[in-house]
Amino acid sequence: MNIDLSGVNWFKSSHSSGQTDCVEVAWVEGGRVGVRDSKNPTGPALIFTPGGWDAFTAGVRDGEFDRPA
Repeated sequence: MNIDLSGVNWFKSSHSSGQTDCVEVAWVEGGRVGVRDSKNPTGPALIFTPGGWDAFTAGVRDGEFDRPA
């Protein structure tokens, strides 16, 4: 699937404190969500469906992606 990302507004978390090693997020057409590496803004981006984004963010909140101890 090719989605034109040239006109979207990318933003960083307010928790990033201006750091350069961040991910950026954009709200994309059709309710999709784009995610990219802030150090490589012309590089590839992940595109989540609305349900996929909701599942991902719920997993983050629940600790599903925490490193093993």
